[in-house]
Parts: sequence; structure tokens; C-alpha cells
Amino acid sequence: MFLDRDGVINKEIGYLYKVEDFEFIDGVFDACLDFQSSGYKIIVVTNQSGIERGYYSVEDFQLVTQWMLEQFKAQGIQILDVFFCPHAPDSNCSCRKPKPGMFNQANDKHNIDMANSWMIGDKEADIQAANAAGISNTVLVKSGHSIDEKNTKAQFVFDSIKQVSKVL
Repeated sequence: MFLDRDGVINKEIGYLYKVEDFEFIDGVFDACLDFQSSGYKIIVVTNQSGIERGYYSVEDFQLVTQWMLEQFKAQGIQILDVFFCPHAPDSNCSCRKPKPGMFNQANDKHNIDMANSWMIGDKEADIQAANAAGISNTVLVKSGHSIDEKNTKAQFVFDSIKQVSKVL
């Protein structure tokens, strides 16, 4: 189970890098507990262009990530891993979604069954990256960015992550 961070796990504020600005989306813990009880391992894949843009450092990102993981753990949720792309949109990296680099890194490290995996994102780039990595089970949630429901490649569109368990 791959999850984008901003707009899926936490409220989208743009360039989040402070714990005090981190606000979990309602229902995210219950949804992740459902995913876990269904046998899924949870991996976060997140674009973090604020690092290359100089808005915050890798260390800032890691501090927020560590805090987030502790909050999940306190709820009985194990996040298997977090992969992030620190590059700006105009960089020529292979990791920034819509490219599949972070998914490929996760697969290389954890030997994931991509055909039976899921991706939950809030942007079409999340879906494109998942599809390019061999994941066809995809969900867009409306808790982040606006979504063009008529033209999305996502299999499902929901208001938020708390509705995803209906389709697993």
C-alpha cells in the first residue's frame, strides 16, 4: 500500500516542514489500521521539492517524518518505509512523480508485489507514477488537490482516505 503524504496523510499546506504545521487528515489512522489488518504493508512516497528550492533542509524533512512515524506507531500502525524526492519539477531526476523512481526504489529494497499493490494519492502524477511502476490499483482522494474526475487514470476517486477500505 503506497501513500502520498501531503493531501493524503496530512492536510496540504504547501512546503510542510514543521511539526507544528502538520495536521493529520481525519480518518487516516483508521484507514491505515484497516490496510494493516488486510495484510498490506504501508510505504509513503512523497515529492518534496521544497528541499531543492531551499525552503527547508533534508534534516527538516526527516524531523517531521520521524515525528509522523511516531504518531502512526502510537496508533498501532507500522509504516514500512518512506521514500522522498527532494528535486524540483524541472530537475531531470528519475524519482519525482510522475516518474516511478520511488516505487522502483521501494521494490528493490522490499521486493514488493507491484501487481497487487495499491497507490493512494491526491494528484494525477501519483497515479501516473504508480501505473509506470506496474500498479493498477489506484485511488485519488479529494482531500488535497482538485481532481479532473472525467480524465483521471485512477481506478477510484474518493473524498478522503477513510473511504478506501470499501474497495480493498
